[in-house]
Amino acid sequence: MAHDVVVLEISNGVATVTLNRPEAMNALNRALRQRLAEVMRAVDADPDVRAVILTGAGERAFTAGLDLKELGSEAGALGSANATDPADNPVKAIELCRKPVIGAVNGVAITGGFEVALACDVLVASTNARFADTHARVGIVPGWGLSQKLSRMIGISRAKELAFTSNFLDAQTALAWGLVNHVTAPGELLPLARRLADDMAGIDPGFLAAYKRLIDDGYAASFAEGLALEAERSSAANRAVSPEQVEARRTAVQQRGRTQG
Repeated sequence: MAHDVVVLEISNGVATVTLNRPEAMNALNRALRQRLAEVMRAVDADPDVRAVILTGAGERAFTAGLDLKELGSEAGALGSANATDPADNPVKAIELCRKPVIGAVNGVAITGGFEVALACDVLVASTNARFADTHARVGIVPGWGLSQKLSRMIGISRAKELAFTSNFLDAQTALAWGLVNHVTAPGELLPLARRLADDMAGIDPGFLAAYKRLIDDGYAASFAEGLALEAERSSAANRAVSPEQVEARRTAVQQRGRTQG
């Protein structure tokens, strides 16, 4: 292999994971899928990592999705790509990561690449970013959650429009529709993602992991079930918090608020 298909850099508690096949628009061939899953499991297990940024090399593509050249030339490649085992499924590995994952979408995120983006907890995009669901035109049924996640994020009618036309969604429209949290110039994308990651890394990691799980578990349930889940976990967790801890944290929160203006 001429270069690492996934580059991992860790600095001050933040892991930056870069999909690194720019010559192929960071397409998800078998090697990249397996390596990305390995790296996501590694950062999840690393106690020094408290937040993760996921991005693509270059400015053209976050990832163009599954490598269609590989799928068209290797028997069984598609079945492997849709594996539910996190060892083979990078989307599942991202979803199972207990640390917050910020997707820094630097270019196109197409089909399987769109699904990788949707696995992240927070999305920020450059003005170069575009999203597309081309499953219908390729004739491949989504297997990494796109058909269910997208409608819950932007509404069923908008999700159907993207699915049934395979048209691109530009960054500003993605922002207006609530798919991404921020849009910025390409050169400002990683600095923005880093600022968010640094803020997240300042939270107690055990608490953050539990809070992330509470949000995700509640989102997968009905509203009533989610409220009951929150009440159950809140009661159990908050009984263990002492008044002294509350006072110390209140002071720290006030001080941070003052620095933010």
